[in-house]
Amino acid sequence: MRWMTAAGRGLLVLAVLVAGYAGVGPRQAEPGGRGPMTLVTAGDLTQYLGPLLADWNARHPREKVTLVELPDSADETRSQMITELRSGRGRYDILNIDVAWTPEFAAAGWIAPLDRSRFPLDSFLQPVLDTATFDSRLYAVPYVTNAGLLYYRKDVLEKAGERPPRTWEELARQARTLAPEYGLEGYAGQFLPYEGLTANVTEAVRSAGGRLLGDEGARVTVDGDARQALAFLSRGVREGWIPPEALRFKEEESREAFQQGRYLFLRNWPYVYAMAGGEDSRVAGDFGAVRLPGPEGPGTSVLGGSNLAVNADSRHRESANRLIAYLTSERVQRRVLTEGALPPVRADLYRDPELVRDHPYLPTLRRSIMAAEPRPKSPRYDQVSLAVQAVAHDVLAQRQTPGQAVARLERELTAIARRD
Repeated sequence: MRWMTAAGRGLLVLAVLVAGYAGVGPRQAEPGGRGPMTLVTAGDLTQYLGPLLADWNARHPREKVTLVELPDSADETRSQMITELRSGRGRYDILNIDVAWTPEFAAAGWIAPLDRSRFPLDSFLQPVLDTATFDSRLYAVPYVTNAGLLYYRKDVLEKAGERPPRTWEELARQARTLAPEYGLEGYAGQFLPYEGLTANVTEAVRSAGGRLLGDEGARVTVDGDARQALAFLSRGVREGWIPPEALRFKEEESREAFQQGRYLFLRNWPYVYAMAGGEDSRVAGDFGAVRLPGPEGPGTSVLGGSNLAVNADSRHRESANRLIAYLTSERVQRRVLTEGALPPVRADLYRDPELVRDHPYLPTLRRSIMAAEPRPKSPRYDQVSLAVQAVAHDVLAQRQTPGQAVARLERELTAIARRD
């Protein structure tokens, strides 16, 4: 996520913070509990959330909400949230969490199960609902979604008489041959060892038809599809159309490189569209965005974004549920897009003519979201992500072959799945 990125921005955290899960089950929500609340989130970079909450406070003087902004870095946000949740003090009532954290927080008993009938779930883009469930129960409500897009230099492809790539082979050919003809690098994603690399690798694996985990983390499913995905990325580095500097990119570094006019292709989140079209962008008016390519056609993105959850130790759960319903209402979700530049979870907004006019990437983004998949679900997601990052980076750095990496990843994920 963007200001907890999903889509999206690094989920590394000290191992001590994830100890102590054994024997902790979900706490049951209790009725009642209205009063003032605290909503905790990563830093609100676009400053849109304050006005939304101010409107709520004006209408609900006995249920006012205080906003607490943690660091913009997702790993710092997660670390501070976990520390507070483990204390049991109930300081935070509502938590705006990365979509990948829902299973972990639910399994640890930190967030309360929610009543599905309280929220307009049928109005949401249906794939995002999967990120809010664990063990067949609703533990959060989708608030902001995200899916990866392939940004491309429209002016370059038009001059070359080419269309945006739909397959990996087309992407590799254009990045390898067209890019140098026009003085450009080929392809960039988020390849530094952090959560962004997990997203990029998971997208490649899912696009190849595979997956890393099944049964909500209980079963390891690494296979030949993962080998094909890693081989594609490794080939890009070996052949040079993924340049060495891209192995150090996170979201912002890759966006800046594309926006400076240095790359033909970029995988990134939707927030890039508005920034690359800004007055200070060298590619304004000269780029487009399509779905990510796959081996034989359009590929599969992972879902980014954030979910709203209720602290199991909150004394004001009823008010927390009411606030979540407000933040996911149609009127507020429209403002999430127009004022926060963040992709909403309400399906109808992606077909609104006025919004599509002002945000022309919405139809493409909707198609990407509808075909997207959650990142691997696991109560120990942080450990899963660290394993994926380490293995994938060794492949990109040419220290391991894709075959060796798949065997290693299977061993490491199996060890994680078997831990009590």
